[in-house]
Amino acid sequence: MNFPRSSGILLHPTSLPGAYGIGELGAEAHAFADFLHDAGQRIWQVLPLGPTGYGDSPYQCFSAFAGNPLLISMDELVERGYLERADLAERPAFAENIVDFGAVIAWKLPLLRKAFESFRRGSGAELQRFDDFCARHATWLEEFALFMALKDEHNLVSWTEWEPELALRDPAALARARERSGDDIECNKFIQFVFEEQWCELKAHCACNDIRIMGDLPIYVALDSADVWDNHSLFELNEDGKPRVVAGVPPDYFSATGQLWGNPIYRWEEHARTGYAWWIARFRRVLELVDMIRLDHFRGFEAYYEIPAGETTAVNGAWVKGPGAGLFAALKSALGDLPIVAENLGVITPEVESLRNQFDFPGMAILQFAFGNDPQAPDFKPHNYTHHLVAYTGTHDNDTVLGWWNSQAGAGSIRSAEDVEKEMAYARRYLNSDGSDINWVMIRALIASVANTVLYPLQDVLGVGSEGRMNLPGSSSGNWRWRFREGALTPSIAAQLKEWATTYER
Repeated sequence: MNFPRSSGILLHPTSLPGAYGIGELGAEAHAFADFLHDAGQRIWQVLPLGPTGYGDSPYQCFSAFAGNPLLISMDELVERGYLERADLAERPAFAENIVDFGAVIAWKLPLLRKAFESFRRGSGAELQRFDDFCARHATWLEEFALFMALKDEHNLVSWTEWEPELALRDPAALARARERSGDDIECNKFIQFVFEEQWCELKAHCACNDIRIMGDLPIYVALDSADVWDNHSLFELNEDGKPRVVAGVPPDYFSATGQLWGNPIYRWEEHARTGYAWWIARFRRVLELVDMIRLDHFRGFEAYYEIPAGETTAVNGAWVKGPGAGLFAALKSALGDLPIVAENLGVITPEVESLRNQFDFPGMAILQFAFGNDPQAPDFKPHNYTHHLVAYTGTHDNDTVLGWWNSQAGAGSIRSAEDVEKEMAYARRYLNSDGSDINWVMIRALIASVANTVLYPLQDVLGVGSEGRMNLPGSSSGNWRWRFREGALTPSIAAQLKEWATTYER
């Protein structure tokens, strides 16, 4: 699918400002959509919106279908009458520039429970909207609500550590669990209902501002998720429910031991036997929430790397053929043309590019990687761009532009001091810049390019250094925490972006 010529900003909602320790879907989110409109931007890209688990990563969620309770606007719960203003008064002294997930969870989840107790005493109209929501999403909501109730009952340990009758879904044991956990199940449904209503209001506000939302669909789901617990037959699991093989990528230029992600691998022959019904439902759900999809690790659909469970690195793995065109043909037949951006970064084979081209999905280019030794560096230089492309200054996995520009080779770095100097010297020549305002120089280079779609993290718009990095792949702490402060989005920033969007016809 060809996208219209446009530009936009990557910002996960958790990074919005606000008084409650984490970005939310309320006034600040609506204000950011207004800023995008004033700045002439047409896309708001977000990360996966699911309920995050251990490590707070949006790429390791308890469900591929549910929304993140931590994004719910507390002020809107007060406006709806589910909470009192006084309920929000005694809150921790949250930091303004980072998310302390532990503190947010401890404060927010009990208040969501209190809101549920108030809601269930509400009017017939509200209860009917809730019943309609539950009926419309019953295929995933019922099991997700039970799954979360059981996780609370088991002190949040992974379902693979539950007693076998629950882990392996014995019908009698599940029936007893539903009976004893009825209130908790209804509360989990209510939280999803509130998330849905708030998100749909925000999405409608974006649409009124002529802004499309680009979501993110990871290829894999977390082992500790309702998706795997409820669908054992769709994953490569042993009889005890634990994975037989797990996902990752092999050793390469960036890592001598590869990356061991640990997600369970799909049993693709079973997905094919069902006509890819689970995937169709998953894509349909994501497309209810967003207008475009960045499809993470696209190469894994052509061939994926599997590692025996129990390995401590990704060295001892093997490539296995994926579903290929069969999956995307089924998706297109069920859902029509797919507004997909294929994340085709890393070592990409001709077979992967053939699959991408077969379904007319644009690929990606990362400007930060254009000047060094990255194997894809030639394709990432703007003079080699094609129209059918989505170009970034960097993604959530990159350092910020300023952090990258000021980086130095050091212990554990894959770049020598000589590599760094050559890279920066070439970047200065290519961009005709001495490094002053390098973030703006790189943003303008993208906006002026022929790529139909260009995106940049808000950190690069604001000129934030490495302290604003969203994620460092391979690390397990300190990620996903960055927030920008109230007042950072100035009229002058909006004016500059709008001027360039107008000049270069975006």
